[in-house]
Amino acid sequence: MSAIVDLVLGIVTSIGGFVEAGSISTAAQAGSEFGLQLLWAIAAATVMLALLVEMSGRLAAVSRRSLAAAVRERFGVHFQIVPLTAELLIDVLLLAAEIGGAAIAVKLLTGIGFQWWILPIGLVAWLVLWLCQFGVIEYGLGLLGLVTLAFVAAAWKLEPNVSAVGASLIPSLPTHHHTRYAFLAVSILGATVSPYLLNFYASGSIEEKLNESELWVNRTTAYVGMCFGGVVSMGALVTSAAVLQPRHIVVDSYEQAALMFVPAFGRWAVTLFAASLGIGCFGAAVELALNAGYTFAQVFGWSWGANKPRREAARFTAAFTIVLLASVAVGLIGFDPLRLTMLSVALTVVIMPLVVLPFLVLMNDEKYVKKHTSGVIGNAFLALLTVLGALLALVVVPLELLGG
Repeated sequence: MSAIVDLVLGIVTSIGGFVEAGSISTAAQAGSEFGLQLLWAIAAATVMLALLVEMSGRLAAVSRRSLAAAVRERFGVHFQIVPLTAELLIDVLLLAAEIGGAAIAVKLLTGIGFQWWILPIGLVAWLVLWLCQFGVIEYGLGLLGLVTLAFVAAAWKLEPNVSAVGASLIPSLPTHHHTRYAFLAVSILGATVSPYLLNFYASGSIEEKLNESELWVNRTTAYVGMCFGGVVSMGALVTSAAVLQPRHIVVDSYEQAALMFVPAFGRWAVTLFAASLGIGCFGAAVELALNAGYTFAQVFGWSWGANKPRREAARFTAAFTIVLLASVAVGLIGFDPLRLTMLSVALTVVIMPLVVLPFLVLMNDEKYVKKHTSGVIGNAFLALLTVLGALLALVVVPLELLGG
């Protein structure tokens, strides 16, 4: 019975972990600039994420090790220095963007500048991490994240052309702004397949004591839950395409993105958008900070766990506190949260091979997963997508940043 409860909660709350600043901003911009054309990118990224999440849960259930701990044991701590540093820098930027997104949401509701809300939101996030155990953090924030189903409701009410939606799941070339199209496709991949999610999911599986006999729970949660979240992200793109593109509104800020809800929800549009953005970003911020604690503790062999009293895992607590403080400091500098988000998710794709390729090696090592190794076809598919995405990012990110 406990496994069934975990399964249902895992699937339902996956929306809360899926829809945040990166997915909302990339979907809104893609829809406003290219209509439905980039739906395929969300679908492909969602499938890739589901495969990787399932693997990370399988690794945790069978070996009782998180991704970071297994990589350290298999390849050594020196191997992790470069990817750990790169991931840390990007996570600080992304965490600052998530806090900024939550601050923009409060601004939409109050009219007070978002900079005034960054420090209070950072403090609330730290209090959640200090006071709450893993189940409350994951399931509580995840259930609140169900408000993001407003994107699906909006898309449904706008009655998009079903055949056009289906056709957009097949990749096609744009008729204009090819570099921008490629940049958004890369950004969608980075927003969806964030490396931190893999270690966070594996660590959560250990916190929840998932075992080898419950691999079916992990498999169902990964595939159904991630696809569930992907549908919400697609709802954001479809809504943006239906409302913003015909009016030639290009999303340069979250305030502009909020306009996509007006035809569907009228006077409740801003409130619903602010709630979706704020809760999604806040939940992602808490998860990012918590994963920073997980990663540092697991790489350096410290005691860790959100279910442990914080004083018994002092270095784990210090790690997520320092990363959260660094992100708040970046946010207070005054960077535009939307632009910071787009930069962070694009750079995420550049470092993805450093995270994914060692992971694929682990998933074929019987020392860690016993008889539950991954198939050759699945590994080759993920490796190919990862390397191609990174190569594309290395080309289009500089072009986009330089105004190409």
